Amino acid sequence: MELSEVKRLIRHGENATIEFKTKIRHPEKVVKELVAFANTAGGHLFIGVHDDGSLAGVKYPEDEIFALDRAIEKYCKPAFEYSIYTVDLTEDSYIVVYKVPPSDNRAHCVVNKELLHGRQAFVRVADRSIKASKHVKEILDRQRKNKSIQFSFGEKEKLLMTYLEDHETITVNQFKTISGRNYYQASRTLILMVLANVLEIHPSEKEDFYTLKGVAV
Repeated sequence: MELSEVKRLIRHGENATIEFKTKIRHPEKVVKELVAFANTAGGHLFIGVHDDGSLAGVKYPEDEIFALDRAIEKYCKPAFEYSIYTVDLTEDSYIVVYKVPPSDNRAHCVVNKELLHGRQAFVRVADRSIKASKHVKEILDRQRKNKSIQFSFGEKEKLLMTYLEDHETITVNQFKTISGRNYYQASRTLILMVLANVLEIHPSEKEDFYTLKGVAV
């Protein structure tokens, strides 16, 4: 990777596939960014770049790589693919780039009892890496298995489709209310319709929501 490519990728700032770090001061925390990329659409982590996108560089790129690689090996389960690039900024400073493709082996988790009290999956939303809800994690796990999904399209499902035509988005709690189903039944229906490629789940720190597949929100 050349410096011109780095500048092209970072010019619009952090987003769903771009993350900046000036240095790797707490590698055990940074690994969640890479896990989130692997669980979502892939992405690039740039080390030696300020939050505002200005280039700072690091003097000893091998130290940054050693620290982060060790944390990835220790905390990230299952393992995911990534590539590392060291790009010259000046004669004695460098940009380190971790490139993570979207994984076919999701859901990847950070396993850290001290920080997370166990095992936690992350996904990328806009310019943030957020904890994946149990519903998001289940969908990631079941999508990996790639089994065909069948479900009956009854009155409750028709009610859901009518609601989405008028409102575009729906949560489990909203579907529970309009359908008269309990929380478990409502969540099962929505998850199955995501797996059947009828709906799409949108992770959120407050409450996940669902839309028809391909609807921009």
